[in-house]
Amino acid sequence: MIYLDNAATTSLSTKALETLVSVSQEVYGNPSSIHTFGRKANQILRQARQDIAHSLRVKSEQIIFTSGGSEADNLAIKGYALAHQNKGKHLITTAIEHHAVLHTMEYLEERFGFEVTYLQPVNQQITAQQVKEALRPDTILVSIMYANNETGQLLPIQEIGELLQSHQAAFHVDAVQAVGKVPLFPEELGIDFLAASAHKFHGPKGVGFLYSKHAKLDSLINGGKQENQHRAGTENLPAIAAMARALTDQIKQYQRNLDYIRQLREQFLTEIAKIDHYINQSEHTLPHILNIGFPGYLNEQLLMRLDLAGIAVSSGSACTAGVIQNSHVLEALYGTDSQRLKESIRISFSEENTAEEIHTLSQTIKEIIGGAPTWHSNHK
Repeated sequence: MIYLDNAATTSLSTKALETLVSVSQEVYGNPSSIHTFGRKANQILRQARQDIAHSLRVKSEQIIFTSGGSEADNLAIKGYALAHQNKGKHLITTAIEHHAVLHTMEYLEERFGFEVTYLQPVNQQITAQQVKEALRPDTILVSIMYANNETGQLLPIQEIGELLQSHQAAFHVDAVQAVGKVPLFPEELGIDFLAASAHKFHGPKGVGFLYSKHAKLDSLINGGKQENQHRAGTENLPAIAAMARALTDQIKQYQRNLDYIRQLREQFLTEIAKIDHYINQSEHTLPHILNIGFPGYLNEQLLMRLDLAGIAVSSGSACTAGVIQNSHVLEALYGTDSQRLKESIRISFSEENTAEEIHTLSQTIKEIIGGAPTWHSNHK
């Protein structure tokens, strides 16, 4: 099997797995207990927090461990909005965010009367100028993703961060697709909240973290004083330790990984150059994600045939009961009637992929595309 759906999840690295197993077996005490077993567990927890904070160049007490990126997004958005609604009830985000952000915004609108401005792409771009024009005196939070999970598009985070320095609004960034792949330093970018998920950078599933510059947040989970009283419940110590190990390893070799993944991407595009195709991306993208369409070929048919050939890619959009739903991201970029919605697939690379695998992918697509088109396309 050839796995090229790394934007959905990555494989667990060998060192992260070793850490996960050893901590599970050897350090089983509760980090909140005061006996020897608890103190040992607490030491592992503190070290993991320090390692992650060091990778981001922030203070260790600003790292809150969560069950993943979705919880981190929810804690930042709900926690901050509800705790600061006395300052205003206007929020800003984009139409291309992950559903962990969009659904959270909708929840605040429907249940608590917040008003949300959803920025729409202009010429397939989200700009800092759009944020500036949307800001109001009662805006208390701006939530913009670092890199889009379907197209890899990089958003102007530094420009927005600089813009918000002169405004009361806090800045939340869903960086799930970027952490561990590129250097990310929240303080330098003017970010107040940054969400990450371990399984996107070869850590285990079910664990993530939130960088939080602000101490005042309403908690989503109550019942204990863990995580500086931001998240009750005994910490998932083995997964947290494995996450810290995975992130540390990725940061050490990020440039080598980045260069290698660019090579794989260029190899694939070179090998399919003679096949009619289009790319659903702007110039500024994360090289790990390639959203591509082949005019006349339904993505669900292409995905199925690739899967039968032992190659895993995705549509990048939601799949329910085996039926691919249209991508809300591509709808925002190209319109609801664009045939790109039915033709596009997402190929997402990892440093664990090989040139041989990419060659097999390109050759297989050539063989599939060599047949009759699955539908008529006027591609727009």
